[in-house]
Amino acid sequence: MPQAEITGVYGGLLKKFSKKMFGIVPDGLGVLWNNKPVLKVGLANGRKASKWNACDKDLKSYAHMATSSLIGCSFCLDYGYFMAHNEGLDEAKAREVPRWRVSDVFTSLEREVLEYAEAMSQTPPTVTDELSASLLRQLGAPALVELTAWVAFANQAARMNVALGIESQEFATSCGLPPLKTVASHA
Repeated sequence: MPQAEITGVYGGLLKKFSKKMFGIVPDGLGVLWNNKPVLKVGLANGRKASKWNACDKDLKSYAHMATSSLIGCSFCLDYGYFMAHNEGLDEAKAREVPRWRVSDVFTSLEREVLEYAEAMSQTPPTVTDELSASLLRQLGAPALVELTAWVAFANQAARMNVALGIESQEFATSCGLPPLKTVASHA
């Protein structure tokens, strides 16, 4: 997908914010600039969702990265690692998300959240009643609803980025945390 030239007052603000946050204007911003209403809704939804606080932010971060890894969104994984670094999350765990099934750094709850994110991201979804019930007991209804919506948003972003050809821009390398690019075998 070609990038559109980002112009105007709104475009100037987006470029300024992006440069402050990342040091560059991400290519994906130019791609999405081709349809500003879609871009604006995506940014607004992201800002609103980032204010949710019923579910632990680490769990949501791991779930988002598991979704991105399964779908194959290198931009989402890269951004997830970058944000883990900037928000003080456990970077060692963040880096292990794509191979969580064979890694020994995750708690049993974190493993269930990662399993849930992957199960939600399958087509069709493969979430089991047992997994949902277990997470409901451990997290409570508000947090499970939030986690579910978070993974749904991650699916939307990851699938859109992959389809539009929006790829990693190596944000995480500035943190010394190059992302893993493959999902571990389930075997």
